[in-house]
Amino acid sequence: MQLQRTFAALLAILPFVLGQQVGTLEAENHPPLTIQQCATGGSCTTQQSSVVLDANWRWLHRVGDSTNCYTGNTWNAAICTNGQTCAANCALEGAKYSETYGITTTGNSLDLKFVTGKNVGSRVYLMEPGRTDRYRSFNLLNQEFTFTVDASQLPCGLNGALYFSAMDADGGLSKFPSNKAGAKYGTGYCDAQCPKDIKFINGAANVEGWQGGDGPNVGRGNIGICCPEMDIWEANSISTAYTPHPCTTTDNGPQTCTGSVCSVPGTDQGLCDQPGCDWNSYRLGDREFYGPGKTIDTTKPVTVVTQFLTTDGTSNGDLREIRRVYVQNGVVIQNDNAGFPELSEYDSLTSEFCVDQKSFFQDSDPFTAKGGMRGMGAAFKRGMVLSMSLWHDDYARMLWLDSNYPLDRNASQPGVARGSCPITSGVPADLERDVPNAHVTFSNIKFGPIGSTYNSGGSTSVPPTSSTTQPPTSTSNNPPAATQTKWGQCGPTDVRVCATGSTCTVVNQWYHQCL
Repeated sequence: MQLQRTFAALLAILPFVLGQQVGTLEAENHPPLTIQQCATGGSCTTQQSSVVLDANWRWLHRVGDSTNCYTGNTWNAAICTNGQTCAANCALEGAKYSETYGITTTGNSLDLKFVTGKNVGSRVYLMEPGRTDRYRSFNLLNQEFTFTVDASQLPCGLNGALYFSAMDADGGLSKFPSNKAGAKYGTGYCDAQCPKDIKFINGAANVEGWQGGDGPNVGRGNIGICCPEMDIWEANSISTAYTPHPCTTTDNGPQTCTGSVCSVPGTDQGLCDQPGCDWNSYRLGDREFYGPGKTIDTTKPVTVVTQFLTTDGTSNGDLREIRRVYVQNGVVIQNDNAGFPELSEYDSLTSEFCVDQKSFFQDSDPFTAKGGMRGMGAAFKRGMVLSMSLWHDDYARMLWLDSNYPLDRNASQPGVARGSCPITSGVPADLERDVPNAHVTFSNIKFGPIGSTYNSGGSTSVPPTSSTTQPPTSTSNNPPAATQTKWGQCGPTDVRVCATGSTCTVVNQWYHQCL
């Protein structure tokens, strides 16, 4: 804590010294990307937006010449004697998006390539339409968010992610006015893992305690940066998960940390819920829902709809449920029920599901302790920034997404198997050598009121029976039985009688649900 207070004090007394400088050797031109904002009834308006590359990937050089301030995993000690002098001496440069980083856009489509020259992976943020200096800020309460993804070229060990984090929309520019870069140059990243590999935090370089060379902590400093995170989509062609991660940060925005305030490995200590409350169908016992040739066939693009339902059906209510719907080949596919009989009543993320899932998997429950659904909703009320990335995992080789994890538990224990990838997979060096051309494509981003971003009136598929579990209960828009299950849609066009213990409730004029 003492280091955290000292860091904050330095920021307060040196406001005109701190802040990333901006280079002049390469113009910064954000790749354009169209998105759509939809209204009740399904009419959508196209907006011209763009994406910006995260500052961590950018060339960082001395102001006035091309001397590198950072090479490989190491700061230039002659230029960066401490965080303040480094910020004053070094400039972030504009990016050659396609040539250097493998980032391309066409219309409403964004493609991220895995390896381009010496560059590996990337992370971009969606900008406010019509602005080059501000990220688009989302409040998705009582809304749905939809996009199409092609993950067919992502093997075991890679993760094409689309998610929200409670970053400052201006990249921290207003908090640190001497920061010349801001959102235009991709500054201000934070997430629920409290990452310590961010090169600049709150305008100062993270040079203190930085680990260069090799080892498990390579490319990390003493300071971490925490904020709530909502993982809409973390996936490759084998496994997928969607996961809320609330934090106990005071205003749900970025907060610095050190040591145990960030986290303690193997414990729940820290500001944020790092494991989150995840929905991974494979981990929940349904081995036939997602993957090549399965119900969600990852050899083809799929449209992903995520709905954020509130306690009072308005954007002012508390978040109570996060639901998932898929559309593929013109067919609406409802999310599957959990495959394990002990959890089979659930087909979405709720507070009750998270408590029961943690208990059944014999995991601790930082999700509830750090604020749960209500905390995640509070972050959206503040506003969250959309991130899209492609990455591999130096720490755990992505086994937490697509294989058995943690490795010190028996693979037969419920919750350990998260995908069919072997436990030897995901080695970063192997991936860079063997699948450099791997890539992910995100397209057709839409957001608006519940039921406005996709056609729910088409044919609806019920997930097939898992080979290892009992058939899940249908919660489709057009279920085969006359009685709709709790949480399922009951109208308005196809009126169903709700199961005992629930009532058909009007969410809006286009969507009624058994609650």
